[in-house]
Amino acid sequence: MNLKKVVNTDDMRTLAKSKLPRLVFDFIDGGVDGEEALDHNLAAFRRYRLLPRYLTGADRIDQSTTLFATEYASPFGIAPMGLLGFFRPTADLILARAAHKMRVPYVMSSASSDSLEAAKELAPDMWFQLYLTRRQEINDDLVRRAREAGVHVLVVTVDIPTAAKRERNMRNGFKRPMKMTPSVILQGMARPSWALRFYRTGGMPVMKNWAPYASDPNDADSVADLYGSQTPAPEIKWDTIERMRSSWKGALVIKGVLDPADAEKCAALGVDGVIVSNHGGRQLDRAPSALEMLPAINRAVGDKLVVMMDGGIRRGADIFTALGLGAKAAFFGRPAIFAAAAAADPGAAKLLEMYRHELEIVMRQMGCASLAEITPDRLLDQTRGLPGT
Repeated sequence: MNLKKVVNTDDMRTLAKSKLPRLVFDFIDGGVDGEEALDHNLAAFRRYRLLPRYLTGADRIDQSTTLFATEYASPFGIAPMGLLGFFRPTADLILARAAHKMRVPYVMSSASSDSLEAAKELAPDMWFQLYLTRRQEINDDLVRRAREAGVHVLVVTVDIPTAAKRERNMRNGFKRPMKMTPSVILQGMARPSWALRFYRTGGMPVMKNWAPYASDPNDADSVADLYGSQTPAPEIKWDTIERMRSSWKGALVIKGVLDPADAEKCAALGVDGVIVSNHGGRQLDRAPSALEMLPAINRAVGDKLVVMMDGGIRRGADIFTALGLGAKAAFFGRPAIFAAAAAADPGAAKLLEMYRHELEIVMRQMGCASLAEITPDRLLDQTRGLPGT
């Protein structure tokens, strides 16, 4: 398969799988424990049917939305992901460039391979995501750098209080320090284009956002060792968010919220938005999906802050469903890195264009000319047999 034959997200995943060594592909594709959450995230969307209305005159479709005083062309975006340089050199910048060109939100991870400053040059409206660490001075400096770069939306991920048991990685030997076992070497030889890029760029990429804090900022292992020693940070509590709210003057978003009570706590602290998420099924295997918790969280805080979601987005119809259940925007991670890994800039551009086109088709079919017309009564909950949530 080549990029010209890609017509949906599954095709993009298949193309990426054909180009990546198994342990690299599995790192992206896998989840935690028995990977029930991965299946559950996808199945949650299949709970809903879309109830069309015809003869509405929905000819000109407007997907535009405004998030935190910035207008975007579509209500979806790229979620934060770390270590992307391992899958394709400069993958973070590839995604930043594509998102900016398509005028959709791009959220850069603090665990990225490229720096926030480099991404900001390519995507002036990018958001920056922070994993809180055990060293407050590192947290503070990353926030300072984001502020000085002109970032206006800071996303704080809170759903990693501990390292997860990711069994695919364990079976494949994907751990630090990475050992070049015969199996790993053979996998690389089977994917020569990936292996050539990997070695031409110096092997394991440096986590450039963290490089300034390591003893040797040019050594990937030194930087990764520091990151591993400082994350996760289970001692972090709500007072850290309160302190950040007082110091960060831009929009503050908390990512990883699943309980309406946590969403209400965010609203009480003056947070501007939440991303309802179970970390893509990579942290707690028995966690509910973001989609099934979205309506309750929207009822609790939808009038107080911006409610968004990620997890399980694979089609334009999924984006429509998330919007109908109360999300102001839907984010996705795996499809984006599959696209960048498979075909670099053309792959990323094609994925975003595909999602925009799919959403437009669904909106036309549903008789919705604008996002304001995507309401709960356009969804049929199959567990209840009734429209709405």
